[in-house]
Amino acid sequence: MVDYNALYTPGEPDKLLVTTVIEVPRGSILKIEYNRVKCAFELDRVEPDIFAKPSNYGFIPQTLDDDGDELDTLVVSPEAIPTGIVVTATILGILNFEDDGEKDHKIICVPADDRDSGNRIRSLDDLGEQWKNKVEYHFNTYKDLKKRGTTKVLGYGSPQDAVRVVNECIERYNKR
Repeated sequence: MVDYNALYTPGEPDKLLVTTVIEVPRGSILKIEYNRVKCAFELDRVEPDIFAKPSNYGFIPQTLDDDGDELDTLVVSPEAIPTGIVVTATILGILNFEDDGEKDHKIICVPADDRDSGNRIRSLDDLGEQWKNKVEYHFNTYKDLKKRGTTKVLGYGSPQDAVRVVNECIERYNKR
C-alpha cells in the first residue's frame, strides 16, 4: 500500500507544476478512487460505455477541494496512463465544476516531459474546442443514467485561476 499523501508533495503550483496520481486511465469505464485511509485504490463503480473518461483522471496529493476529496486533475496525454502512476504535470487551466451543489474543480494539465505532444499543447486553446466540448458533455451528463445527483460545468479558467485553487486546496489540507 502506498500513502501518496505522505510520499508526494503537491508539486510547485506557482511554477505551474503539480504532482498528480492517476486514478482512472483515459477511455476507462471503471470509476477507481484512491482511499486515503486505506492507502489503496478501490473500484467505486462501473460506468456505462458511453461515459468512458475523456482524459486521464487523477488527484494532487496533499490537497483538499471544497468537496472534501483531493483536488482532481485531468491529465491530457497521447495514451492512457495506468492507475497509480505519479506524473509531474504542467498546469494548462481549470475546469470549474459543480457536483450535487458542491464545487469540484478539475485542474487540466499535461505531463511536464511530453516529447510527443509537449510542443503542441501549451494552453487550453491548444486542446481545441472539440476536446473542451467532449469534456463538458462528459461532466454535464455522466450522472444522467443514474437518475440521481446533478452536475454542472461552470466553465474554464486560466492557469492563474488553477494555481489559486491548488494553493487554496493545499492550505485546506494543511489545516485539517
